[in-house]
Amino acid sequence: MRFLIGTDEARPVVEWIASRLRERGHQARVLPVGAWGKVATEVAHSVARGDSDQGVVCCWTGTGVSIAANKVKGVRAALCADAATATGARKWNDANVLALSLRTLSEPVAGEIIAPRLSSSKPS
Repeated sequence: MRFLIGTDEARPVVEWIASRLRERGHQARVLPVGAWGKVATEVAHSVARGDSDQGVVCCWTGTGVSIAANKVKGVRAALCADAATATGARKWNDANVLALSLRTLSEPVAGEIIAPRLSSSKPS
């Protein structure tokens, strides 16, 4: 699968997420750091056009990028802080953009949250 990741702040956990996706055989590209609205919209449009299969957007709270991404037709962005919420968002809501809070995100938690995206391209 092709992932596009956008963030408004350079944090090691963002590249860590991209690395985990690549290790599992996915394509993962991180956009240059930019304003949260701009990166969220760019990721959302890429997903809506089909240039990316899924997106990940990050800002301090995750709320701003979630709101911005959801304004793009065809995008279902879900703000997730734990694995159970991420699993449900993918499985039941067919979320195609994952919004994350940089304020609370650690590598172990990020690994749990992105796990549903690693296992399959379509929700079951």
